[in-house]
Amino acid sequence: MSHKHVPLKARKVSFAWADTPLHWVPGDPFTTHTINVLHLLLPAGERWFVHVYQQVLPYIRDERLREDVIGFIGQEAMHSQAHDEVLPHLRDQGLDPTPYTAQVDWLFEKLLGDRTLPPGRPRRWWLLERVALIAAIEHYTAFLGDWVLNADALDRRGADPTMLDLLRWHGAEEVEHRSVAFDLFQHVDGDYARRVRTWATAFTALVFLWQRGTRFFMANDPTLVDGRATFRDFHRRGRQGLLPSTGAITRSIPGYLSRSYHPSKECSTEQAVAYLAGSPAAVAAVTAEKSRESAA
Repeated sequence: MSHKHVPLKARKVSFAWADTPLHWVPGDPFTTHTINVLHLLLPAGERWFVHVYQQVLPYIRDERLREDVIGFIGQEAMHSQAHDEVLPHLRDQGLDPTPYTAQVDWLFEKLLGDRTLPPGRPRRWWLLERVALIAAIEHYTAFLGDWVLNADALDRRGADPTMLDLLRWHGAEEVEHRSVAFDLFQHVDGDYARRVRTWATAFTALVFLWQRGTRFFMANDPTLVDGRATFRDFHRRGRQGLLPSTGAITRSIPGYLSRSYHPSKECSTEQAVAYLAGSPAAVAAVTAEKSRESAA
């Protein structure tokens, strides 16, 4: 897989949700809601990424890495905003995510937020723990980005094009900046034991939060009488290509834990950049900005 270095920049996007149905994968609320969990986790999670990285900027001694981190911050802030804008649309369709997002906000703002620690080693330890956690999480956001860019089964099933564009625009940027979090961790620390420990924490938390979020959506979907979510449903959709397969998820584990791991060995930067150049939401935003400039 290729990894040509591309200067990172935040891209403006414009999504219109009025015509997106509640079950944007037609006839498949389980796949819809499993992917919808992204809208619950990402706004708070990516705000947390930005907050932590703003604190670590003074420790970066490599100028190109510093520029990459600043570009990463800009992209993550835009991702958080774009997914946050989906939540009012869900409320309008009778599915209020507030009880779940309140718990996610607590996780990132309180449990993983800043702590009152004495300056020096304790404060630096907590900062490095969070930098390592972000590197582990970014391994999986790149994994998901690569998956959705190639998830042709969603197109064949007739998935809503606006939602697919959001997911693929976001996924493409995750692939584009997939090395930044790991390179930053290696730069400021790189301790292998910390990498393994924080991977275990991140993976366990992601699995827990994702299944909990899917069950929340299925249980509160106003169109379902007895909405349930099971691992069997997930495994079956993975075999159909509608969700990441359990085999692919399992194979992602030894990759990250390998001492020779580097994100540049996975995914395709060229594929990501090509999608970003043609993303309908990105093109619409550029066109709207040019129109405003012409009118001015």
